Amino acid sequence: MKLLTHNLLCSNVRGLRPGGGFPLRIQASDVCVRPVPFNAAFVARLVPRLRWGALLEAAESLGHPSELPPEPSPDYEGDETFLRRVHHVLLEVEVLEGFLQCPDSGRQFPISRGIPNMLLSEEEA
Repeated sequence: MKLLTHNLLCSNVRGLRPGGGFPLRIQASDVCVRPVPFNAAFVARLVPRLRWGALLEAAESLGHPSELPPEPSPDYEGDETFLRRVHHVLLEVEVLEGFLQCPDSGRQFPISRGIPNMLLSEEEA
């Protein structure tokens, strides 16, 4: 699971307060870094859509903060160093095995071979 995917996922367990299932906490047992071709325009289009605080927390929890600033600078689109750092964290750092944990309910969702299983039982939905 790439951190781009993580930035989009939330828990939908019944009974959570609005927005309560985000961001999911990562408990990784196997993390790898796989090179991905850099595309500055693609990364620049992603930046305004990201939940920046969740990305920083996720990268830190995996030991890959990659010197990301607390907030993107207003002129990030022309800053290749910044875009390469974001690219690395979003697309090259990958969780292969572990769990995602809902911050409100504590429900754990397994990650197996890089794929998070977000399915809920009937009682949870």
